[in-house]
Amino acid sequence: QVQLVESGGGLVQAGDSLRLSCAASGRSLSTYAMAWFRQAPGDEREFVAAIDLYGGTTYGARSLQGRFTISRDNAKNTVYLQMNSVKPEDTAVYYCAARGFLIAVNPREYDSWGQGTQVTVSS
Repeated sequence: QVQLVESGGGLVQAGDSLRLSCAASGRSLSTYAMAWFRQAPGDEREFVAAIDLYGGTTYGARSLQGRFTISRDNAKNTVYLQMNSVKPEDTAVYYCAARGFLIAVNPREYDSWGQGTQVTVSS
């Protein structure tokens, strides 16, 4: 099973940009569809974005209105989430997740998870 470690979170101001990284070890990411989810206190885990094995297809939550972009570098075994024009409501713990081959938006369909990285957006 692949091990995932997120990084890049922190405290930012509304309107700033931030890039999260998810580094994999144990197995190559090239056989996994990858996704980012987020979870705020008291809320369910929410889909943010997903990307297929080679980065040819991406899918993002409509509620984000294109502010976030997922990408991957299989040579570096890393997936990224570029967050632009962040808002206070983006405050959450952000998790990356992996599953075999196909993109999914339901967190229950993902097999491997990182420990999460906290993003806090001040107004």
